[in-house]
Amino acid sequence: MSTAYAFAAPSATEPLSTITIERREVGPKDVLIDVAYCGICHSDIHTVRGEWGPVPYPLAPGHEIVGTVAAVGSEVRRHQVGDLVGVGCMVNSCGECENCLAGEEQHCLQGNVGTYGSIDRDGTITQGGYSTQVVVVEDFVLKIPDGIDPAAAAPLLCAGITTYSPLRHWGAGPGKKVAVIGLGGLGHMAVKLAAAMGAEVTVLSQSLKKQEDGLRLGAKAYYATSDPDTFETLKRSFDLIINTVSAPLDIDAFLGLLRLNGALVIVGAPPQALPVHAFALMGSRASFAGSNIGGIRETQEMLDFCAEHGLAADIETIGVDKVNEAYERVLASDVRYRFVIDVSTLR
Repeated sequence: MSTAYAFAAPSATEPLSTITIERREVGPKDVLIDVAYCGICHSDIHTVRGEWGPVPYPLAPGHEIVGTVAAVGSEVRRHQVGDLVGVGCMVNSCGECENCLAGEEQHCLQGNVGTYGSIDRDGTITQGGYSTQVVVVEDFVLKIPDGIDPAAAAPLLCAGITTYSPLRHWGAGPGKKVAVIGLGGLGHMAVKLAAAMGAEVTVLSQSLKKQEDGLRLGAKAYYATSDPDTFETLKRSFDLIINTVSAPLDIDAFLGLLRLNGALVIVGAPPQALPVHAFALMGSRASFAGSNIGGIRETQEMLDFCAEHGLAADIETIGVDKVNEAYERVLASDVRYRFVIDVSTLR
């Protein structure tokens, strides 16, 4: 066992603060990582505030982790000391079910092990990347390619793969028209990735206040959904719509923007149910679907794609002393577009 510093939530109502945590001994297939940066995801806030179920406090969140390999177990072959690596939203799975064997560990039939707040295969509670060190089995450690700024790479481990996976699965590319609902942490990556894949991208946002950003990031058009004319103007326009917002929407209205055989895919996770009328789907043989991060193989593919195309997240780097303030700013949509913690400030 080794001791690490962590910035953790003591309860659902108290601010995060510095504590020490125990990391397990590096086993034969484990990688010890000195954490350099960790992104702040909206799901961190939902989790530590108990909005998604019971929490094993104290809990250090963080599943957008970038750091340097400090030690490896005797059976590790994929990574070596000094490598720049990343860890995303999961740190283990059964490795044996049909989904794991297909490279879809996020859909492990026994349930994947989340990077924080989950019970790992050794019985320990996982603690996330708001900490100075993590120990992760090598199969869930990713290589950060050369050419990507390490801090800006951190959000790719969640926001990047969460949007890359459905874009790839539903065939975004040349000749396809893709709409992105919302221009936040997820949305800005969806725009960048879809444009790099060759699709024609449109941003659908409540207002036009981020229009300049959307066009800079790669969108060809930008519409305000608060304007009722938008839904008439764009009727039957898109092959794929990626919904990145975690708020109730009129799904029927957005389904009306799909071409024949188009798909509306949910990647934001609103707590409320999203009602859909059958005729909204039947009118254009539309699909209404969801997508949840991606497997390890696909996440590495995404990182390599981003390196090849010069993509990374737009970030604001902060010290741990600003994390509680950053949470409030995330809730107020006051960040463009992702906070990343400089973990060197955690001592």
